[in-house]
Amino acid sequence: MVELHPDIAVLRPLLGVWSGRGAGEYPTIEPFNYTEQIAFDHVGKPFLTYRQATAADDGRPLHAETGFLRMPSHGRAEWVLAHPNGITEIEEGTLVVERAVIELELTATSIGLTSTAKNVAALGRSIRVDGDELVYSLRMAAMGLPLQHHLGATLHRTAE
Repeated sequence: MVELHPDIAVLRPLLGVWSGRGAGEYPTIEPFNYTEQIAFDHVGKPFLTYRQATAADDGRPLHAETGFLRMPSHGRAEWVLAHPNGITEIEEGTLVVERAVIELELTATSIGLTSTAKNVAALGRSIRVDGDELVYSLRMAAMGLPLQHHLGATLHRTAE
């Protein structure tokens, strides 16, 4: 296996497969629960690969996204994401690493929409990894509504 690039060594605690449960809400939809699996991996270059999928409690697929997590400088993070619903996003923000705890606070600096995508105007994520637990919240402004909480989940590492 290829070695983790030294420029992103502090991101090592993210590597692996994470699974858990979350809940979503937004004024335009009914609240819902979901299961989620995400995976962070690497190819030896100075970024992590990312893939994510969620499913409803009855097993129906809900959402998926894929992308790359970059660390352009100490304390900074960039997350480049593509969604199958016609949305791309670039999120940038802070990265704090203290011992085995990683905290990311990210805000979308660019959102791309296909002609059929929902009108998403803003996105932001807060992510905290402490050992084998990953907790996140996602904020969204869409359909003419202001930025507000949309998703939150707690995941646990299921594989390295």
